[in-house]
This record gives sequence, structure tokens and C-alpha cells, in this order.
Amino acid sequence: MTTLKQYLDANNIKATADDRGFYYTIDSPGSGAKPTLCSNVTVNYRGTLTNGNMFDSASGISFDLSRLIVGWQQSIPLISPGGSITLYLPPSLAYGSQAQSGIPANSILIFKIDLTRING
Repeated sequence: MTTLKQYLDANNIKATADDRGFYYTIDSPGSGAKPTLCSNVTVNYRGTLTNGNMFDSASGISFDLSRLIVGWQQSIPLISPGGSITLYLPPSLAYGSQAQSGIPANSILIFKIDLTRING
């Protein structure tokens, strides 16, 4: 299995390394307050595997940030409403060794997330 860093290097992807183990690019920072782990957020997102296969997407969907995978919990607070971020998550911050629908076990996941608003 290739590591996340090897994948980024092989594909000439320039992403920022976070000390918590994931990589990201902030496409747009947004404006205003940033969400916290206690926030309910509304997002548009698209999730793909490293081979380009999309496994999930949604628009205008709301989540309690505390109920999401660790990679989302740690990265969505990097942007404000109106912002957009691309995440490159290692399996340890996503679904790990548990296969999910359309996601093989130990997969590196790529998410493009638009934070549309923080709810309440």
C-alpha cells in the first residue's frame, strides 16, 4: 500500500502537511467564524479514492462535526463559511481497516468540501 505522502508526490500534488497526519489545500478560506467540534455544519462534498472513483457526494447536507470521521473533525475548522478545502486523508483518520460501501479497507480518501454555513 502506498502512503499518503507517496501518493501526493507521485501525482505532483502540492498540499500542506498537518501535524495530525493529513494533508490539505485550502482552495478558499471563507470568511467569519470557524466551526468548532461542537458545531453543526452544512456542506457540499465529494469523496473519491486515489484511483479517481467517486464513492460519495452530497449538497446542502448538515452534520454535527463531532459525529464525523476524525479527518473531517480536524480539518473543517481550518476554513470559515464560504470556504473550500481539499483533504487527503490516511486510513487512520478515515475508515481504517473497516471497508465501507464503495471504500476498500485501508483506503486513502480525498474529499473536496465546501463549508456553506455553521448552523446555530
